[in-house]
Amino acid sequence: MAKVITVTNQKGGVGKTTTSINLAFYLAKKGQRVLLVDFDPQGNATSGLGVDKRQIKQSMCDVMLGEAELPEIIVQANQKNKKLFIAPTVPELANVEVQMAEMEDKFRILKKALDTVTDDYDYVIIDSPPSLSLLTVNGMIAANYLLLPVQTEFYALEGVAQLLESMNLVKKAMNPKLKLLGVLATMYDRRTVLSSQVLAEIKRYFKDKVFETTIPRNVRLAEAPSHGVAIGQYDRFSKGAKAYKSLADEVLERTK
Repeated sequence: MAKVITVTNQKGGVGKTTTSINLAFYLAKKGQRVLLVDFDPQGNATSGLGVDKRQIKQSMCDVMLGEAELPEIIVQANQKNKKLFIAPTVPELANVEVQMAEMEDKFRILKKALDTVTDDYDYVIIDSPPSLSLLTVNGMIAANYLLLPVQTEFYALEGVAQLLESMNLVKKAMNPKLKLLGVLATMYDRRTVLSSQVLAEIKRYFKDKVFETTIPRNVRLAEAPSHGVAIGQYDRFSKGAKAYKSLADEVLERTK
């Protein structure tokens, strides 16, 4: 049975998709069979793993509307590792969310879809949109764990309390097994006082839930998606690659 991890933060630009892609890549690199579900209408995880959106015939849009089964849309990611797969999406997912609002059991559509494939994978990573939306709630209900990237910049914790409140409501009402897997400090620059201060604040707020790994600001990490590959394939010796490899080790340990 797959362990389902939803990567979420209602703020954009915190490294959510970068984390989803590279965590999935390194879990697969470590021998796990991994499915990355692109659940963000921007579709950056899809293009970031080398899938040409123009060639997609069926996507998460079709799954959420009941027009396709999840196994039908899954493709192997364009990476050297054969254990990494992706359920791609296209921008029309934003329109699908409006249609979902009228559907019966609208909060559990993703959970029901994942139930058809969880025996086929060790991990499912869900890249959710940067908002507290119907899609995000679907991602929380479908998950065993939430992974929360928080950038080490000014206003880092803005909105986090609301996100955690939503998580607790979902846990109480619809998914009692949901846990906060951990908080990941991203865009960390050890040369600046601000990054160190914000990291200290994150640790005060979340205590032992903060991953030991921090994700640095790294040019190679920013370049990799434009080449349609994870950082481990683009530049495995970069600081970003070493950080996400370390994160994968921590995730494996925390989900034993």
